[in-house]
Amino acid sequence: MERKTMTNFRWKVAWLIFAISFVSYMDRVNLSVATPVIMQEFGFTKIDMGLIQSFFFAGYALFQVPGGMMAERFGHRLTGSLAVVWWSVFTALTAVASGKFSFATVRLLFGVGEAPIYPAAAIAGHRWFNKGEKGKVSSFILNGCFFGPVVGPAVTVALMAALGWKAVFWLFGIIGVLLGVLWFKLVPDNPKQSPYVNEAELEYINDGRENTVEAKEIAPWGKLLKSSQFWSLGLQFMITDYIMYVFLAWLPLYLMEVHGFSLSKMGLWAAAPWLSLMAVVSCCGYLSDKAIAAGFSQNLVKTSTGAVGILLCACTLFIATRTADPMMNVFWLSVALGSLGLTMSASWSSVISMGGRFAGSVSGWMNFWGNIGGVLAPSVTAWVATTYGWQAALAVTAVSGIAGAVLWLFVKPDKAIV
Repeated sequence: MERKTMTNFRWKVAWLIFAISFVSYMDRVNLSVATPVIMQEFGFTKIDMGLIQSFFFAGYALFQVPGGMMAERFGHRLTGSLAVVWWSVFTALTAVASGKFSFATVRLLFGVGEAPIYPAAAIAGHRWFNKGEKGKVSSFILNGCFFGPVVGPAVTVALMAALGWKAVFWLFGIIGVLLGVLWFKLVPDNPKQSPYVNEAELEYINDGRENTVEAKEIAPWGKLLKSSQFWSLGLQFMITDYIMYVFLAWLPLYLMEVHGFSLSKMGLWAAAPWLSLMAVVSCCGYLSDKAIAAGFSQNLVKTSTGAVGILLCACTLFIATRTADPMMNVFWLSVALGSLGLTMSASWSSVISMGGRFAGSVSGWMNFWGNIGGVLAPSVTAWVATTYGWQAALAVTAVSGIAGAVLWLFVKPDKAIV
């Protein structure tokens, strides 16, 4: 009877994680959608904009591991709320940038602020959810990210048309600060400290957990760095994120330059690949939890999902480079990015299961390598597109997926790193 009256506040926490992830990616996609207007206003080239985008990823990558260690040492509550407020301030300050140096500086510090939030979310996922819910909670983390690019182009274009591009950054800066306050108020480091969680829900969260008392420890980096799993997890995510950030940084401009989309038409169709990605991530998180609960090997489920996803992405992205029809091009781009959702889902659910109480450091490590890919994607793609054309840039992106699939054979998601 008590189990029937169990509260489900953890799913409200999951939706808050979704909202924060959504705003974090809206803050990124806003710049890529505003890129054509900013290039015209300030006289920037594609290479200039690629470098400005790369400064964000440099700050974001460099502070991933320190961000994960902060979340473990000071808790996901304090670390997460400070991160959201910090990056939101620099989102707003994007509106006052006036040249290449100021744009690059603001985006660098914006990246520094965003770095701790996903390690904090991974720790919250470990502490707030039952062991059988890791796939579903990773879907909330990821779908928040990918919902930003789904609605971002259309919302940003509409706001730019009504208020100008600068107002977009002011508005999302304010929204982010409010979310940071909510995170601090509603998501304590231990669900036991929440007045919204009853004993039945707490018992369910901790069911099957070896250690319900989460000491604030520093991860054993000596052991981690000797693990082939640890390196494989990071390097495959570098390739996965490289592909995703090519879409995030350049899809709007690609559709306008190669296929002649207007700004308003781009705002509509640039959302399609991200909608596909969201759909796949939602289904994958749910189905992977079901498959594992039914007795399938965690290693088989997650490794096959990760490897097949990135291979399918590579194949369909290459098909897109050979497709001249604008709508068919959008279709194949949507299949490609949707396929990458299989790999994304496998990566984040593996982090939570492989990292355990050190999920912050492990996710920080994975995201560090992912954002090395993010540093490279805008600039490398800009250079290849400028020198050899957009189709060559997409082909280079596609070929990288083969290495990512091979690396999944060494991840071993069913084996805890520590």
